[in-house]
Amino acid sequence: MTLNLRHYALLGLLAFLLALPGRMTLPPLDRDEPRYMEASEQMLLSHNFIDVRFQDKPRYLQPAEIYWLEAASTAIAEKIFGPSVLRKTWPYRIPSLLAATVIVPLTAWIGATLFGGATGLMAAGLLMVSTLFVAESRMATIDTVLLLDILCIEAALLCTLTDRQKNLPTHPRVAVAYWLALGVGLMLKGPVVLIPGFGTPLALWFLEKDRSWWSRLRPRWGWLLMLAVVVPWCVAIEIISGGDFFARAVGRNFLGKVAHGQEAHGLPPGFHLLVFGLAFWPGSLFAAMAIPAVWKNRKLPQVRFLLSWIIPHWLVFELIATKLPHYVLPTYPAIAILTAASLMAWRPPALSRWAKALLGIYGVLWAVIGIAFCLAGSIALYRLEHTFSLSALIALGGSLPLILGAIMMLLKQQRQQAAFCAMGAAVIAHAGLFLSVIPNLQTLRLSPRIADLFENVRPCDKSILISSSYSEPSLVFLVGPDTQLIGPAAAATYLHDHPQCSLALIDRRDEAVFRHTLLDYGLDVVEYGRLEGLNYSNGHHLDLGLFAPR
Repeated sequence: MTLNLRHYALLGLLAFLLALPGRMTLPPLDRDEPRYMEASEQMLLSHNFIDVRFQDKPRYLQPAEIYWLEAASTAIAEKIFGPSVLRKTWPYRIPSLLAATVIVPLTAWIGATLFGGATGLMAAGLLMVSTLFVAESRMATIDTVLLLDILCIEAALLCTLTDRQKNLPTHPRVAVAYWLALGVGLMLKGPVVLIPGFGTPLALWFLEKDRSWWSRLRPRWGWLLMLAVVVPWCVAIEIISGGDFFARAVGRNFLGKVAHGQEAHGLPPGFHLLVFGLAFWPGSLFAAMAIPAVWKNRKLPQVRFLLSWIIPHWLVFELIATKLPHYVLPTYPAIAILTAASLMAWRPPALSRWAKALLGIYGVLWAVIGIAFCLAGSIALYRLEHTFSLSALIALGGSLPLILGAIMMLLKQQRQQAAFCAMGAAVIAHAGLFLSVIPNLQTLRLSPRIADLFENVRPCDKSILISSSYSEPSLVFLVGPDTQLIGPAAAATYLHDHPQCSLALIDRRDEAVFRHTLLDYGLDVVEYGRLEGLNYSNGHHLDLGLFAPR
């Protein structure tokens, strides 16, 4: 089967449509996403496109490109729909949506180039429905755009290797694409992009004992293109920040993650392998089943290329101290292609008794994850909201039989059919989750509820919210950058100093300190509303009151 432009366009359209559900109703997801949103909004309003800030503090974690993209998409939306969209989530998520739309057909192209059209389509499907990709493609964070950039780097490397295999010259535009993609990646995430960008060629040199093909990428002048992308902004931020950006972004953020776990994310090696069963579900079991076939075909040039893509990146992020599931997302397209090749292009090799036992155990875990995934939405609605949703039950009724069917087909050694069933179950479960479950989980939607209450009762157009018991970035994004995140005593002091246009958000556990400090000032307050909920970022149950001076 040969894929043409129409196939890739339809794949992109399918990826676009599957990434739409929940994009407008999904609240800002703490903690990273609203920081990106708020920083992009502040960049747009201040017209300062060099110095990235969250409220009045510099956000020196990575270069500015992702904020440029989100600010640009929001500026276009503002021109069409008006300034009210600045407090909406969906404009900031457009870059991730567009990146996901391109990632899927590009994965199919790489898979088709290596193993044929059927493998390319299967690989695109496995990636498109994987849990981590689905989650990241709906958020206004950096990871989906970074994945697209790394895919472009790997695609350029593949073009070079294909030309070498066919004994054809490599067009200079391939080298230009490779070095420009590296420069764009540096502007997105800094030195992280060099791990796959240089790690894949280095691994190939090690495996093949041949580096002559590297000259096809014109390294003599290509690195100048890479620097041309990133140096102007680096010089500007160095001047503006007085060197503080590089001290924080490289010294504390990048190198700090290598040495020790940051923000309570320090975990031992093996974490990414452990969470792979859920992160790449439903393809995770089929990826495990592909390992014997990959080992058998390990000397094929196509397999060497994909292993050189996966192994350096995976090893680096298993060895560094800080670990989050999305760190190995750039390896998922290559894993999906190898998995698809084992399903569509290779015959499964005979397995030893121990291999069958291990796959059986992993298969049981995979089945438990799948069934739990289908049930999770309805259970969460009942446990948190004490209600059922008809549409969530419909999604359950559609996904559960498919995952049970996949299990039955696996028992009959019908791997392809099982993969199709599992992917269908994932699509339906995701649609139910984003359309029916998350919009109705009011217990978890603290920030939107607080923002609505604040909007309804604020005494002035420029009223300030003082929040002492709930300090998530999503609240800052929805209420405004002037939001004060301070303790209960300081909140009382601020209310005394700014009594006309301020409102204080205080949890019941902090009210005693808050009221005691108010008494010292001789100030009394009125409660304008109260709401309860769960802060999912730390698991704290909150009973929040909104107060203003009497």
